[in-house]
Amino acid sequence: MRNGFRFVLFGILIALVLAAASVGSAAPEPGCPAASERKIAVWEAAVLGIVEGVTEYLPISSTGHLILANHALGMTEFSEMRGPLGALMDKNDALDSFNIVIQLGAILAVLGLYRKRVRQMLAGLKGALMAVAGRRPVSSLEDSEQQGLKLLGLLLIAFIPAAVFGKLFHRPIETYLFGPLPVVYALVAGGVLMIAAEYFFWIRNRNRPWISDVNSMLYRQALFIGILQVVSMWPGTSRSMITMIAGLIAGLNMVAAAEFSFLLALPTLGAATLYSAYNNWHVLGDSAGMLTLAVGLAVSWLTAVISVKALVKWLTHHGLIPFGVYRILLAGVLLVYFWQWR
Repeated sequence: MRNGFRFVLFGILIALVLAAASVGSAAPEPGCPAASERKIAVWEAAVLGIVEGVTEYLPISSTGHLILANHALGMTEFSEMRGPLGALMDKNDALDSFNIVIQLGAILAVLGLYRKRVRQMLAGLKGALMAVAGRRPVSSLEDSEQQGLKLLGLLLIAFIPAAVFGKLFHRPIETYLFGPLPVVYALVAGGVLMIAAEYFFWIRNRNRPWISDVNSMLYRQALFIGILQVVSMWPGTSRSMITMIAGLIAGLNMVAAAEFSFLLALPTLGAATLYSAYNNWHVLGDSAGMLTLAVGLAVSWLTAVISVKALVKWLTHHGLIPFGVYRILLAGVLLVYFWQWR
């Protein structure tokens, strides 16, 4: 219990430091280049890598924390334009792409930690292709291969809604929701939702039969989780939070819901990373450089490994409510500061 609370308090401390730093960095010094024009320093890449790695799999929103960290470091500025939720941020394609590409570090962390699952899925896919080529039924595969093939199918079904929605609404989401104020509102809503979901779907029904193995899921449960994952495209909501809550509602226990959320990150984050890197590689090269990018990726990978292990250990004995409380407290601190740009 003591270690768990230290874990949560450490996250709160990071957030409060970011909030305090943003007060000092909101106004650029005279003669400094515009935020959208300056290069990303190596130490800034390390900071962003820590934020990405720590928050990617915690139910507190990595995108939201990166937006706040970018502003705290003086890397983004408020625009004169306004959206339905307040002042907008000036577009910075290089920084946005950097924040997405360093997700590769978090992806590699899950690939390493869940390599047995990944190998099982690859073996199932290979077995299925060989069975089709040999005109044999897929049912002739070994049990392990069939389980791997099923898990791969579950992840693909859960991935499709976000892929379609993201392709259709990527630009409006990036234009109107990638700012501190939308993040603050999402933090509050997500915190309340997390506390309510755990109480009504986990604490009050702890003795009911729960699915403890992701291979025992049904395809309709995976689709349900995938549809709710679309909500996480609002920055500040948290992909891991939404998918874990959806898993609880669908009947998975806390650890199984977290594991499916981690595995679902592979196609979801992987697709976003490849898409952004392909479209903005030249911009990334000019604004960051290979060393800066490598530092961001390495730090993101290391901190994500620690974060995933800590979260699984935490969920084994505790729940999501402290993260919900953290989100609400963080939102309160940030709302006081960012209210001047409402």
